[in-house]
Amino acid sequence: MPTITILPHPELAPDGAVIDAPEGMSICDALLRNHIDIEHACGQVGACSTCHVVVVRGFDSLNALGDNEEDMLDQAWGLQPQSRLSCQARPGKEDLTVELPRYTLNHAKE
Repeated sequence: MPTITILPHPELAPDGAVIDAPEGMSICDALLRNHIDIEHACGQVGACSTCHVVVVRGFDSLNALGDNEEDMLDQAWGLQPQSRLSCQARPGKEDLTVELPRYTLNHAKE
């Protein structure tokens, strides 16, 4: 079972974390299951960018990026070449290292 290393985030994971991620489970579900409360304003259907993460290691082992996800990522704060929506990204067999951006664009919350 792959693991996800979460880099330290001042609010969601101050000390960072290492969690298990069953193959096929989304990064978002793995985070939530381990009490890392990443935002997911759209209910994990890929219709917002609040669950945006940057995959620092293991990006190529994730499932393919879809057109809808690509469109939503354009709205993400701090977009990087290895950005994914955590609700759409599913680990393969490789371990991942993930950075949680400091901010999100949540229009429902602002």
